[in-house]
Amino acid sequence: MISDLRGMAAGAGMLAMTMLSSSGPKRSEARDVALRALARAAGEGADWSVAVLRQVAGPDADLLFPGGEAEMAEAWADLLDRDMRLRMEVSGETRLSRLVRAAVLARLPDDASVRLAERKALSVLVAHGAAGVVARITARTVNAIWQAAGDEAQGVTWVTKRVSLGSVYTSVFLFWLSARGGDRAAVEQCLDDGLRLVLSFGRLKSRVAGFFPGRAVRAG
Repeated sequence: MISDLRGMAAGAGMLAMTMLSSSGPKRSEARDVALRALARAAGEGADWSVAVLRQVAGPDADLLFPGGEAEMAEAWADLLDRDMRLRMEVSGETRLSRLVRAAVLARLPDDASVRLAERKALSVLVAHGAAGVVARITARTVNAIWQAAGDEAQGVTWVTKRVSLGSVYTSVFLFWLSARGGDRAAVEQCLDDGLRLVLSFGRLKSRVAGFFPGRAVRAG
């Protein structure tokens, strides 16, 4: 599943960064309650399915998600994005780079049940070949991370930042989903390595640009 997700995210997710829609999944308290009940069950080993949703959230809970399991997975990701934003409201960090790091870690909590629920939900998307949903989830999550960090970039810089972080986030997310995801220190190291690489590339690009004043330098 991990390799399938990597391909889907790399192929479609990064393109979505440049086409991010302002509209996201429908939100309501009833949907949030139902999703949390489903995630608790999935985190204990149940399937991510309409049948389980009806068992844990009521016989009519499926009516909240007319799009079925894929809609449930997309809405769950949106709920986790919102949870991340709430955690970031009490962050003591002040530097943008540290805020981004904190936001990524807040989005990927050190909670085995949440990690398993995410894995079950994404397994459904992979099985259905829902690359478009994976792309939207990735784009919205990366955008939410930058917003939670207080980023105010616009235009090309806005896009560049999200594409760059998108590649890092995807790698860390897949690591977090893996068997090693329970090792928090390893997750943080994976994130730090990715962020360091992006920072190094940015510095190199700036140096190259210095040799060509007035001309844009594009990544190969």
